[in-house]
Amino acid sequence: MEKPFGHICATFRDFLLRLFNKEFLIFLFFLLLSGAFWLIMTLNQTMERDISVPVEIVNVPEDVVVTSEIHDTIKVTLRDKGYTMSTYFYGQDILPLKVNFANYAKADGHAVVSNAELQRLIRQQLYKSTEIVALKPDKMDLYFNHGTHKKVPVVYKGKVTAAHNYHVTRIQVQPDSVTVYALNSTLMKINEVNTEYLSLSELSANTTRDLKLERITGAKIVPAHVKVDILVDILTEKTIEVPITAVNMPEGKVLRTFPSVVKVTMVAGSQLMDGIRPSDFRIEVDYKDIVNNPSERCTIHLVATPALVNRATMEIDQVDYLIEQR
Repeated sequence: MEKPFGHICATFRDFLLRLFNKEFLIFLFFLLLSGAFWLIMTLNQTMERDISVPVEIVNVPEDVVVTSEIHDTIKVTLRDKGYTMSTYFYGQDILPLKVNFANYAKADGHAVVSNAELQRLIRQQLYKSTEIVALKPDKMDLYFNHGTHKKVPVVYKGKVTAAHNYHVTRIQVQPDSVTVYALNSTLMKINEVNTEYLSLSELSANTTRDLKLERITGAKIVPAHVKVDILVDILTEKTIEVPITAVNMPEGKVLRTFPSVVKVTMVAGSQLMDGIRPSDFRIEVDYKDIVNNPSERCTIHLVATPALVNRATMEIDQVDYLIEQR
C-alpha cells in the first residue's frame, strides 16, 4: 500500500514543479505588470460620470407650506481624471446638499435656487480639478405659502367601457375632495382637481385603482392619491306596466285610453331591477296632438325613464281613446 501512495505524491510534486516553472512565473509577472500599466493609463484619462447628490431644504418656518415638488436628489455629471473620479465612488462620500430656505425665499411666495448657486454649493465638496458638466434638474423652483388653502372636488379623468351584457353603474372617487395649498392668486383659478388619465375596457367585474392626481404648478394637493372604484353590473331585461297620463287637458274634460297601461321593456343592471317601479316611468298622451291631428287612435310617448335604465321601449305607441265631458 505504501508504494502506490508514494508514487501518487511524487506525481503530484512533479505536476506542481511543471506548473510553477520559471517560464510560467515570468509570464505571470508580465501579465500583472501589463494590468497595472493599463489601470494607471485608464485612471490617468479624463472621464465623465454621474453621481447623485442628496438635497435637504433647511430652516423652513413652521407656518410655511412648500407647495411645489421638492427634489430629494440632484443628478450631477462630473468630469476629471479617472483616479480623482474614483474617489467620489469608492472613497469620499458626497454629503447632502443643504439649501437654506431663508436665503432664497421671496415675498411673492416663490424661491429660486439658480444653476450657478447649485453648482457653488456642490463645488464645496469637490476637488478643485473637478468640473461640473451638467445638473438635473438644472435649478430648483420652490413655491410656498403660509397655509392658504381650499377644498375642491376630485374629477375622474378617463374612459371606461364594460364587456358585452355588462354596464358601468358608478365611478366612485375616494376621497371625493382634496385640500389644495397655494397662493390666493393660484387658488382662485382652481375649481377642481383631475385624476391621472385611466382607460379601461371590457370590464365584467368591479375594479379598484389607486390614481395620482394631476399636478398643478405652484400648488400642493393633499392627499396626492385617490382610490377610484368602478362598479360593474350584469344587464338583465324586465317588463313592467306603466299607466298612461293625459296632459294639457281642458277643464271639464277627461281622456280615457284603451288600454290604460302599457308594457315597457327595459334593460338594466341586475342590482337595480328590484328597485325599479312603474312610477319611475312616465308615458303621456297630449290632448293638443289629438286636437291638431284627429284620428281614431292617439300616439303615446315615453317621456321619462330612470337614469340607469337602458333601451326602454313601449310595447305599442298608439292606443284607442275616448274624451268625456264631466
